[in-house]
Amino acid sequence: MGVAGRPRGVVELTDDERACLIRWARRGKSSQALALRSKIVLLCADGLVNIHVAERLGVSRDMVGKWRRRFLARRLEGLVDEPRPGAPRRITDDRVEEVIVKTLEQQPANQDSHWSTRSMAKETGLSQTAVSRIWRAFGLKPHLVDTWKLSADPMFVEKVRDVVGLYLDPPVKAMVLCVDEKSQMQALERTRPMLPMMPTVPARQTHDYVRHGVASLFAAFDPATGQVIGQVHRRHRHQEFLKFLKVIDANTPAEVDLHLVLDNYATHKTPAVQRWLAAHPRFHLHFTPTSASWLNLVERWFAELTNRKLRRSSHRSLADLEADVGAWIEAWNNDPKPFVWTRTADEILNSLATYCGRINDSGH
Repeated sequence: MGVAGRPRGVVELTDDERACLIRWARRGKSSQALALRSKIVLLCADGLVNIHVAERLGVSRDMVGKWRRRFLARRLEGLVDEPRPGAPRRITDDRVEEVIVKTLEQQPANQDSHWSTRSMAKETGLSQTAVSRIWRAFGLKPHLVDTWKLSADPMFVEKVRDVVGLYLDPPVKAMVLCVDEKSQMQALERTRPMLPMMPTVPARQTHDYVRHGVASLFAAFDPATGQVIGQVHRRHRHQEFLKFLKVIDANTPAEVDLHLVLDNYATHKTPAVQRWLAAHPRFHLHFTPTSASWLNLVERWFAELTNRKLRRSSHRSLADLEADVGAWIEAWNNDPKPFVWTRTADEILNSLATYCGRINDSGH
């Protein structure tokens, strides 16, 4: 039984044409237009009529008809945009593909740990500038390396669901507080005053400094309001943590339960702390998985403290550091910024599963 529609030309592909079209359709850095045209021709070659191809790809029937006719008239060349004014390309797609494949899948012959533009240019016979342009176009940066770590906590899934559940659906008549310690805050005194910023010149500070000791900041961050309870101590033991719990108890409404998000640091689980918590049943502790401090929103607040205060400050004593941090926290609480958690536990776990699948197939 025939299918209604305009008469169409039958698309038949050679093996080379089909392989090229599949590569254009799937390659991550193909232009969206070229990838769509390749998919149109592939579906036409499978025997689909224009209207069915249009429905499959979410485009108009006229677009399908246009690229079917262009392909039948000019084959693969008909799918590529017309050349623009200017000098013709001297580097073919095959040469570009060679650079990409070598960058991603091969090690340099000179035993370097990674490619440079010079070593790749020597390997492929291209200029250093051409290699640099290709890498920029495909977002490749062999000179950079990032770090990652997977949690080995056997209760990882349960703890993720517990903590994320507190953020997205906090208990009624309760406060959620993200608690942690920023240890080893250094009181550094620069040997020279900072030079001010000028046009085209950033602010500058000396590399050398005098260290006047370290302190630890205990902080409890309320994600709902952005308010912070902070206390600076010279030492970092369970005694100081216990003092901070008492500060939290004194600075929160007595009628609400407190759900504290904590990491697995030993000071949070000592017998003295456990006895105090047993005597104060409104405190409920929720531990993040091991090596998963990114789940604790107070870590994000610590980043604000570091970037906006500590990194450029100079302190002549520990007392100076403590007063400066205390003043900054007070200013923050005058105009607090709540943090909004948006990802569900399922989204986090699915993303992690995809990442694990990718690195397991990487050959490393």
